[in-house]
Amino acid sequence: MNTLFEDNGRLIPNVREGQYPIDPIFLHRWSPRAFDPAPIPENILMTLFEAARWSMSCFNEQPWRFFIATAEEDLKLYRSILSERTQKWTITAPGLGFMVASNKFAYNGKPNFWAPFDTGAAWMAMTMQARKLGLYTHGMGGFDREKVYDALNIPREDYTVIAAFALGRYGDREKLPEDFLKEEQPNNRKPLESLIFRSKM
Repeated sequence: MNTLFEDNGRLIPNVREGQYPIDPIFLHRWSPRAFDPAPIPENILMTLFEAARWSMSCFNEQPWRFFIATAEEDLKLYRSILSERTQKWTITAPGLGFMVASNKFAYNGKPNFWAPFDTGAAWMAMTMQARKLGLYTHGMGGFDREKVYDALNIPREDYTVIAAFALGRYGDREKLPEDFLKEEQPNNRKPLESLIFRSKM
C-alpha cells in the first residue's frame, strides 16, 4: 500500500490511483474524521469562502450560504444538531458548518431548481482550496434536518439545508473512536467507464 505524506506530518494510507492523468490534488482530496483541534486562522477561513464565492451559478445568483462555527460555544451548538454517531468524531474539528441553498431566484422570485447544484459547486471550490492550504473538509448528512432551521434561525420558506461539514487540519487517527478507525483512509472510486454514457443508458 502506498502512503501519502500529509503536510501536518502524518502518514495517511492511500489506495488511490487515477485511470487517466489528473492533478494529484483530486486524488489527495478525501473526507477524514481525524481532525487536529488547532484553530483555523481567520484569514485562511475567509480564503476558503472566497474560493466558493467565485463558483459558477445559474443566472449568477450565487444561491449558497455558509454557516460556520469556530468559537467553542458555537461549536457546541452546531455539534448538538449532528447525529449522535457523528458527534463522536467531530469533537476535535476546529470548524463546523452548514451549507444552505436559496429556494428562489432573487431576480424574479421563482423557484431555483438549480440552487442545490450550484451550492455543490461552491462546496467543491471551498474543499479544493482547503486542500491547497493543507486543510480537509468532510461533508455530512448526519444531522437533524428540522432542528438546524430553528437553531440557526434559517427561514424554511427561503432556504433548503443541503449538508453539514467539518473543517480543519488532519489530526491523530489513533484518537478516533475504534469503530471509525477502519474507515479512516482514502477510499477508491467506481471504474470510469461505469459512469459515462456515450449515447443512451
